[in-house]
Amino acid sequence: MNIEYLDYFCKVAIAGSISKAAKESHISQSALSQQILKLEEILGTKLLERSNKGVELTDKGIIAFKYADNIIRTYNAMLKELKLADENERNIKIEACWSIATYSLPCVMYEIKNQFGNYSYELNPNELDLIEQNVLNNICDIGVIYNKPKSLNLSYYKIGKDKIVLVAPKNYEIEDEIDFEELVKHPFILLNDKLHVIDSINEKLNIIGLKIEDLNILYNSDSAESVKSSVLNGFGIGFLPYTSIKKELYNEQLKEINIRDYSIEYDMYLIYNNNIKGNEVLYNFIEYFKKIAKKSLC
Repeated sequence: MNIEYLDYFCKVAIAGSISKAAKESHISQSALSQQILKLEEILGTKLLERSNKGVELTDKGIIAFKYADNIIRTYNAMLKELKLADENERNIKIEACWSIATYSLPCVMYEIKNQFGNYSYELNPNELDLIEQNVLNNICDIGVIYNKPKSLNLSYYKIGKDKIVLVAPKNYEIEDEIDFEELVKHPFILLNDKLHVIDSINEKLNIIGLKIEDLNILYNSDSAESVKSSVLNGFGIGFLPYTSIKKELYNEQLKEINIRDYSIEYDMYLIYNNNIKGNEVLYNFIEYFKKIAKKSLC
């Protein structure tokens, strides 16, 4: 199978439009359509539903996209590593949950760069499950996630803790400590960022005879930055990772609201392949990462 078939399929799936993907790929729309048809013929199934509004993935198209995206990323990682090998340079690829990559690891990376200055580094945010998959498939060298990995083929090492906290604008009228049921009294921006915050909130609401629909939810978002911006602008209150709002709490732009008998805490883990000892360079890097991370998290 031509790798380009999968590449073009992923571009169309992401763009939601054959014409848009064709324009971005600098090929004709008809040529791109032929590539997709050839892929569907090879796989023996329809991958896209076409309409005047664009294209949508079929149920089997969703499955194909998941694996095709992984194949393309693995292929590109191989090409990049081959190039780096030619240049006698080591590139360390790190993926981490969004708030960890954005707020916790920059200080660690500064210390590591001082120790391993001859290496180049990539630090990218990603979803928890995808990070595990990418470490297993060697798309990235290590990952940093909340909670222990699911796969038995991954080793892990605890480097720190984070928690989800309820925050409000500094001058917002709310007590510094409240009971959980008082949440229904306030406009709420809900974070849904794969940390199962909604599940935890819903479980607590069920205990006190309420449900998630009883909250005055303005909107929900998988972006912590979007929730933080809304809270800062006084639109309501919201739950956010502590690492993402430390600065705003210190500068008194936001205030933390304690909830009696309720908390959400997560351990942060470095994860890597079990067979890491076969790669001396990466093994030494990881051992240093373990040593420095606990005292260098931002």
